[in-house]
Amino acid sequence: MALETWLIKVKKTISNTAKISIPKNSKASKHVKSTVGVLSFEIAGLMSKLLHLWTSLSDKNVIRLRDESVSLEGVRKIVSNDESFLLGLACAEIAENVRLLAKYISRISTRCQDSGLQCFDRWFNEFANSGHDTHGWVLSSKEMEAKNKKMDRYVTITATLYKEMEELSTVENSLRKCLKEYESSSCPSSSIKEQKIIDLQQKLFWQRQEVKYLKERSLWNRSFDMVVSMAVRSIFTILARIKLIFGIGPSILPRSLSASATVHPTENPNGFMSGPLKNPSEEENKDSRFGFFESNTKLLKPPASTLGAAALALHYANLIIIIEKMIKSPQLVGVDARDDLYSMLPNSIRSSLRGRLKGVGFSAGDPILAGEWRTALGRILGWLSPLAHNMIKWQSERSFEQQNLLPKTNVLLLQTLFFANKDKTEAAITELLVGLNYIWRFEREMTAKALFECSNFNVQS
Repeated sequence: MALETWLIKVKKTISNTAKISIPKNSKASKHVKSTVGVLSFEIAGLMSKLLHLWTSLSDKNVIRLRDESVSLEGVRKIVSNDESFLLGLACAEIAENVRLLAKYISRISTRCQDSGLQCFDRWFNEFANSGHDTHGWVLSSKEMEAKNKKMDRYVTITATLYKEMEELSTVENSLRKCLKEYESSSCPSSSIKEQKIIDLQQKLFWQRQEVKYLKERSLWNRSFDMVVSMAVRSIFTILARIKLIFGIGPSILPRSLSASATVHPTENPNGFMSGPLKNPSEEENKDSRFGFFESNTKLLKPPASTLGAAALALHYANLIIIIEKMIKSPQLVGVDARDDLYSMLPNSIRSSLRGRLKGVGFSAGDPILAGEWRTALGRILGWLSPLAHNMIKWQSERSFEQQNLLPKTNVLLLQTLFFANKDKTEAAITELLVGLNYIWRFEREMTAKALFECSNFNVQS
């Protein structure tokens, strides 16, 4: 009888850990309804992205964008050499990231009690289009840094809560499994099994306390008004900083940036307006009826002549990376790998390659020519390969599995193959393939010659 009573107590412990019932009419119930609860993990992901976006707009990163990103040799060769256009693309992509984050904030803002926060979408669009900050949500740089530290703490604690809740679930499952084995055992009075159950029960108790403590300190027990208010002030300030950096209209954010931390093109120091806002032509003036986000979204649509429009950017990035590996170690490339590479080529490149290889002899034994090809291929890969690798990074960070994780780089679309001219890119890839063909055949001939000489030497010996 005592054993049955003990087992019942253990089972109740598990049950109470999984769910603590609260009377529907109690004050505690109302408190639970006003907190974000399990949505805290999504909100922590949102805050992580806001923090990353703010960091990407730091003086250091803005200077890198102006002095390095838009000046990449590959970008200038196959994307554009128009600095204003490239900076417009950078601004448009950053603005698009802001729009997507604002879309999520808008969804959770409907759960707020504050009427101003409930209408976040309306006030944010007004601020984006006119610069009017009706509620004074834009923070100074100093206030923003303090707000970021607070959000970072919440993100860290909420991430810890997630891990501890997973651990709690593991302990619960282990205890259930032990109880099931204990009850079905032919020798239920085993002291070893009883001690294991007692140890797990004690671990469950402490794990339960840890989770409860973390819930109190994390986003879990914060109200929707509180977390949305933090996110709203952050995203308003981020948008104000974007407008300041790219010189778009009047900015409410205090001008704490140095002149070197703006992105005005060097040949046009008087001012830079993103995309169609700079020196608008008659066609561009037609787009003025669109709002801030609409205009930037239009700018991100790739022209028909680009790899992005042809949906080939990612495929060509993978192709270039494979070719790069083969060029570095042509002696390790087998016939099957060579055939697999050829099967990846689209018809346009196959046709161009056949034309370039027509009339080429079967012999490839000239070491001087092989050296010249290696130098030429190195130069092409020097500017083309970074864009291909950036394309993979950009895509992987935006894949479904990575959406809730913090981005690790500040790679922008302009630094990838997305806006690359299709014809120019294919010409460069064709050149790589022609050179690879020669050095691959050269390595095979040198290997065959070495083996032949070695064989002759052995015979003569």
